[in-house]
Amino acid sequence: MTTPPFLRTHLGALSAVALVVTWSSGFVGAELGSRAHAAPLTLLGWRFLALAVLLVAVAALRRTPWPTWRAWRRQAVLGVLCQAGYLLLVFEGVSHGVPGGTAALVAAVQPLLVATVAGSLLGEHSTPRMWVGMLIGLVGVGVVVSGDLGVTDAPLWAYALPVAGMLCLASGTVLTRRLRPPESLLETLMMQSVVTAVLLMALALVFGQGTPPATLEFWRAVVWLLVLASLGGYVMYIHVARTQGATAVSTWLFLTPPTTMFWVFVMFGERVTVPGLVGLVVSGLGVWLALARRRPAPEPEPSPEAAFRRT
Repeated sequence: MTTPPFLRTHLGALSAVALVVTWSSGFVGAELGSRAHAAPLTLLGWRFLALAVLLVAVAALRRTPWPTWRAWRRQAVLGVLCQAGYLLLVFEGVSHGVPGGTAALVAAVQPLLVATVAGSLLGEHSTPRMWVGMLIGLVGVGVVVSGDLGVTDAPLWAYALPVAGMLCLASGTVLTRRLRPPESLLETLMMQSVVTAVLLMALALVFGQGTPPATLEFWRAVVWLLVLASLGGYVMYIHVARTQGATAVSTWLFLTPPTTMFWVFVMFGERVTVPGLVGLVVSGLGVWLALARRRPAPEPEPSPEAAFRRT
C-alpha cells in the first residue's frame, strides 16, 4: 500500500503537530491524577506497569525477537532519563507547590540547552536565525505562564526538581540522537517502559505509595496517560527526534504550554487568557523562525554497538 502524496510531503509537519498535541496531554493526565488524590509516584508507577504489560503482550503476539542484553542496557539508560527521571521529577516538583506554569517555563529552557550541546556532539549546528527563533519561543512561553509566576508557597528546594527533570530529558534527547539506537519503536518503548515500571513501582513500594486509590477517576488518569501521553506523545517524541534531530524535537516543545491551555479549557473549562493567546502567537513565530527552511539534521556517527547490530 503506497503512502498518499499529501502524507509523504507533509509527514514531518504532521508528526510535529501530533507530538505537540499528545505531549501536552500529559499535563492533563497529571491534573486528572491530582483530582483523584493520587501521589505522582503512584500514578506514574501504575501508568508504566500497565504500559509495560501491554507492550510485552503486543511484542509476544507479533513474535518480536527478544532484545539483546546490549539493547536492554542502552534503552534502560534512555528510559531512566527520558521517562522515569523527567516525569517523576517534574510531577514531584508540582506536587510540592511549584506552579505548573513555572515548571513549563523551566522545561522551555531545554531547546536552548539541547541546541548548545547538539552543535558540538551531533553536528546539528544552529544558525543565528534558529537562536533568535528559540529565544522568541522562550519569551512566548514566559508570556503564556506569566500568571503563575511568583504565586507559590513552594520551598526553594522544590524548584530544583523540575530543573533536574529538564536536564534528564535534555540529556536523554541528545544521547538518543548520538547513539542512534537500532531498535524499532515497539522495541524501544517496550524496553523503556519495562525498566521505568520496575524502577517506579519499586520506589512506590519503598515509600508506601504502591496501592492505587480505589476510584474510577484514578484509572481514568492512568488510561489517559497510557494512551495519549505514552503511546501518543512519547512515540512521536522518539520519531521526531530520529527523523528531524535533537534540536528540532526540543524546539517543537515550545508550543506545549499554549497547547496545554486549550487542553485544560476543553477538559476542565478553565478560561483561555489573553496572555495565553499572545504567548501562543509569539511561541509559534519563534518555532517558525527556528525551523523554517532548516536543512535535515545530519546523521551522527553510529555508536560501536549500533554499528555492530547493523552488520
